Amino acid sequence: MLTELRVRDLAVIADVTLSLTPGLNVLTGETGAGKSMLVDALALLLGERASADMVRPGAAKTVIEGAFEFTTTALSRLLPPFAALGVEVDDGRLVLKREITGEGRSRAWVNGSPTTVGILTQLGALLVDLHGQHETQSLLKSDAQRDILDLYATAAVERSAVRDAHARLRELEQREAGLLAKRDEVQRKADYLRHVVEEISRAAPRVGETEALETEAKRLAHADELGRLSRELEQALETVNAAGLSRAAKLFASLVKLDPSVERWRALVDGAFANVEELAQAARDYGAGIEGDPGRLATVEQRRDALFRLTQKYGPTLPDVLATRDRAARELELLDTADLDLREIAEQRSTATADLARASAALTAERTEGAGRLTQAVNQLLPALGMPGGQFTVRLQPRTTHHADGAEDVSFDVQLNMGLDARPLAKVASGGELSRLMLALKVVLAEHDAVPTLVFDEVDQGIGGEVGGRVGEALAAVTRDERRQALVITHLPQIAAYARHQLVVAKGARGGVATSDVRTVTGEARTRELARMLGDPDMETALGHAAELLRKASASSGARADTASPRGPARRR
Repeated sequence: MLTELRVRDLAVIADVTLSLTPGLNVLTGETGAGKSMLVDALALLLGERASADMVRPGAAKTVIEGAFEFTTTALSRLLPPFAALGVEVDDGRLVLKREITGEGRSRAWVNGSPTTVGILTQLGALLVDLHGQHETQSLLKSDAQRDILDLYATAAVERSAVRDAHARLRELEQREAGLLAKRDEVQRKADYLRHVVEEISRAAPRVGETEALETEAKRLAHADELGRLSRELEQALETVNAAGLSRAAKLFASLVKLDPSVERWRALVDGAFANVEELAQAARDYGAGIEGDPGRLATVEQRRDALFRLTQKYGPTLPDVLATRDRAARELELLDTADLDLREIAEQRSTATADLARASAALTAERTEGAGRLTQAVNQLLPALGMPGGQFTVRLQPRTTHHADGAEDVSFDVQLNMGLDARPLAKVASGGELSRLMLALKVVLAEHDAVPTLVFDEVDQGIGGEVGGRVGEALAAVTRDERRQALVITHLPQIAAYARHQLVVAKGARGGVATSDVRTVTGEARTRELARMLGDPDMETALGHAAELLRKASASSGARADTASPRGPARRR
C-alpha cells in the first residue's frame, strides 16, 4: 500500500511529504487549503494527463514521488502483472516518480529506472482505486456497473467462458461472410475467368519459349549468311591445322630438347590440336544444319505474335501469364468448393452458438444470484449513509443479440425517495449521493476487491451530523483489514474521528506565493483540529464535543483512532 507521497512544486504546494498508514487516513483543513491538490498529485503519479500550468510559479518542474510497500501475500498476487509490465519490486518496495516540466514535458521512473507514463497508468490500476468527483462518475457507466456485479458475483470464470465463446462465434461469422463475399465476386466475373483460363491454356505457352523463338527467327532470317560464315570458319580452321599447328608442334619439340622445363606446355599444345579440330567439326555440322525455310519462319513469327499478345494482356512475362491462368483457375475452383465449405462453417457456427448460449446462461445465473445479494447488501447500508428512503436495485436487461459481455445489460437503478419509481442511477443521483453509493459498494465489495489503496474525495458532499458518523464508520469498516488503506478528504469531524491517521493541510504565504503545508496531528492537536471542524464559537464546548467524537468512533469501530503514524509525522520543507 501507499506509505509515502512527496509532492514538490505543484501549484500551491512547495514541498510536502505525506506519511500514510494502513487503515483509514484522512486529510482535513480549511476550504481552499490544497487538500484536493494532493489527490490530484497522486492521480498525476498514476498516469493522469499533465499540463505545464500545474508547475508552481517560479519553479522549473513539478516532481511527485510515491512509495508502495507490500506484504508477502499481496506481493505474490501482484508479481505476475508486475512482471508483464517489466517491473521488478525491490525488497518488497516500489517507488514511482514523475516529473512535469514548465514546457509540459513529462518523464517517469519505477525504482529509479526510466519508464513511460503508460506503465504508471497500468501500475496505478493495480495499486490505487481513486474516487474523486471525476472518477465517481464512472459509476454511471453500464460497463462499470457490470464489472462491479461480476466482481461481487465471483463470475470471472463464466465471464471468460462467454468472451471466448463469443470470439469463436465471431471468427466463424467473419469467415462465413468473407467466403460468401468471395463466392459472389467470383460468380460475377466467372465468364471472364473462364475466358482467361481457356485462352492461356489453348495457347499453352512454355517458360523460356519467347527467347527460344527469338533465336530461331534470327537464324531462319539469316540462313544464307550464317551458312557462308560457318563454311569460311571451317576453312580457316583447316588452314590453321595444316600449317600453323604443324609448325607449332615442331617448334615445341625443339624447345623441349634444349630446355626440358617447357615440357609442362605439352598439354596446351595437344589441346590446341584437339580444340581446333573440334571447332572445325562444329562449324561443319552447323553449316550443314543451316537451311532457309520461309514457311517455318512464318510459323515462328506467328507464334511470337501470339505470345506477345498474351504478355500484353496478362504479362509482362510468360511466367506472369501462367500465374494469371493459375489464379483464375483457383478462383473458379471456389465455385465448386464454396458450398461445401459454407456447410461446414454453418455446422461449426451452430455448435459455437450453442456453446455461447450455454456459457451466457451460466453467467446469467451467476449474475442473477449475485444481483440479489448485492441489492440486499447495499440497501442495508443506505439508511446509515444518509439515504433512508433510498432503494438500490441491480437490474438485468436481456439483450436481443449475443455479446462478448453476456446475454444481458446491467443497470444500477435507484429510488431515492418513497413513492418514486426506480430509475437508472445516471438520471437521479447527485454528486454526494453518487459518492455514498460508491462507498456502500466499496464496503460490500471489500472482500472481493484486490486493490489495496482506496482514495475518496468529496465523499461527504451534502451530508452532516450523525450521517457523517455513519459514513466514517463505513470507511473504517472498509479498511479494517490491515492489508487495505483509504485516504479520504473530508470537512466533517464525524468522519475524521474514525481515522487511524489524520493529516491537516494549511495554506499560507511563502515568498509572496500561496503555499500549502501538511502536518500529522495526534493527541491534543488532533482534538483541536476536530474542534475547529465543528465550527462552534465556544472552543471549550467544541473541544469536549471533539473528544466525545473520538471516544465514540474508537468504541464503535475498534480502530486505534488516535495512534501516531509509525513513520512519524509528515515533514514540511
